[in-house]
Amino acid sequence: MRRLIPAFIFILTCAAAPGCGDDTPVAAPIEPPVEITETITGTVTILGANMHIFTTERAGEAQVQVDSLSPNSAAVVSLILGTWNGNNCQAVLIKDDATTGSSLLGTASAVGSFCVRVADIGRLTEPTSYTITITHF
Repeated sequence: MRRLIPAFIFILTCAAAPGCGDDTPVAAPIEPPVEITETITGTVTILGANMHIFTTERAGEAQVQVDSLSPNSAAVVSLILGTWNGNNCQAVLIKDDATTGSSLLGTASAVGSFCVRVADIGRLTEPTSYTITITHF
């Protein structure tokens, strides 16, 4: 009987050991979002428009800013930030009086294709070169 007691204690200890451990799974570290910046240049003609398409890699903010207009830095253009459906740019945010330093800030609720449109709506007196910066995730 004395031989059975140590064996019995050993079996109980082994059976109880797995239930005493901490089995909480370790979560993988969350990667912080990487901000993507795209600089685009172009020229808008009188009553003309240019569109630029970009794709987000994750949900988050999307911003477009007019960095420069030339030859007249005080020129006024229309700036549109929208969603791209494969055929058209669906305007979401519109600023029809954009000048150098103007920006639009929106939120992409999911990964997808978006668009920026720079246009003259009757305020330019000559073709105008521009530089815009698009920042997104």
